[in-house]
Amino acid sequence: MEMDILLKYFPDLTKKQIQQFSQLKELYLHWNAQINVISRKDHDNFYERHVLHSSGIAKIMSFKPGSYILDIGTGGGFPGIPLAILFPDCQFVLVDSIGKKIKVVNEVSEALGLTNVQGVHERAEKIKGEFDFIVSRAVTAMPAFLTWTKGKIKKKSINDLPNGILYLKGGDLSEELSPVKQTYTIHDLNKIFEEDFFETKKVVHVRIKAK
Repeated sequence: MEMDILLKYFPDLTKKQIQQFSQLKELYLHWNAQINVISRKDHDNFYERHVLHSSGIAKIMSFKPGSYILDIGTGGGFPGIPLAILFPDCQFVLVDSIGKKIKVVNEVSEALGLTNVQGVHERAEKIKGEFDFIVSRAVTAMPAFLTWTKGKIKKKSINDLPNGILYLKGGDLSEELSPVKQTYTIHDLNKIFEEDFFETKKVVHVRIKAK
């Protein structure tokens, strides 16, 4: 069973969470036939390459209840929807500039009964409000991404890590991160997940101090 890969690393899921996660593939295959949000070559590895990869953020940061999280460039809902299932007591705003993708986000959220997800069709720069964390999955190089996040981080921190960005990225990041002036930490997912897919995958935590 494909879900086994998720249960291997998240053995304490509730019955409701297991039910929600087990519905995900069928929902995405249904919507993907109409609106392309996941690569067709990933269909057979959906839980590894989309769900578990997105959930890697949860291995770095266990969001406290009441946390407010923005997912920029969410596409069809990654990493936001898996994180919203894992953290039902947190609120998630999932943003993408492509309206069709946000339609998928909202339809999937509704089918799963997720009341903590709001899908927004908008450019990231235009999103108002302040968040504890901004998450994303490799939408652009970090220096450009940082310009989209200005003024969006809360001053007061309620989580174990300082407020900021949690960014899923792969490969050698030394050149990309060299212009970044903020304090950051790179977490290697291959130390958490043993599958080959995660060999070069990382979560980058960038600390953002609110002005």
